[in-house]
Amino acid sequence: MSLAGNVALVTGASRGIGAAVAEALAAEGVAVAVNYFGSEDAAKAVVSRIQAAGGKALAIKADARDRTQLELMASMVKAELGPIGILVLNASIGFPMASFLEYPWEGFEAKLMGELGAAFHGCRAVVPQMLERKGGSIIAITSGLARNPGWGFCAHSAAKAGLEGLVRALACELGPMGIRVNAVAPGLTLTDATAHIQDKHKKAAADHTPLRRNGQAEDVAQAVVGLLQAGFVTGATLPVNGGSYVF
Repeated sequence: MSLAGNVALVTGASRGIGAAVAEALAAEGVAVAVNYFGSEDAAKAVVSRIQAAGGKALAIKADARDRTQLELMASMVKAELGPIGILVLNASIGFPMASFLEYPWEGFEAKLMGELGAAFHGCRAVVPQMLERKGGSIIAITSGLARNPGWGFCAHSAAKAGLEGLVRALACELGPMGIRVNAVAPGLTLTDATAHIQDKHKKAAADHTPLRRNGQAEDVAQAVVGLLQAGFVTGATLPVNGGSYVF
């Protein structure tokens, strides 16, 4: 399935996985809206790289947790690029790492409400445009920690598990309307978000992975493109973890 001529909105696309997804989609002939919240220069750099390679892109600032901002962003993308046919829910909400018994409810609540709110409001803002196009595809970036959690990740694991549940529910409800909904669950991926992890821990993770390496943002981007091209797949979660954890 060719993606050329489509319009995509990628939330949280100024760096890391989101930036890699935006550039991979542009390479397939997709016009891409690069959403950012605080990293304007990084988002503009992504757009510049896409344009230098002959693609079409624009950067739009919006808080992915805010319904009004998301609705305005969706309208701006439609006006500038055309109706959105691809939505990649990549914006991730920060969270404190702590044991459950020490975890502040405020931090737990903010992570769950922020993560699920961004997905809920993002879909509500974009799905009407997909219905106008008579089809579309939504991909949520979740995490292997949703099914294989670790210490300190109770909020993150719960939020990403909830996101996978929403993906399955929307796949059932929106499928008859021609809209597919899937998820990609990365394992340890080397981006600025994981730069704080010590090298010895990254090496240990790689040593316990059948492919014997850590993931790269481009690995996740390739999986996103593949799912978008797989026209008879919906409601699925694709692990991108080198085999370190099999769903």
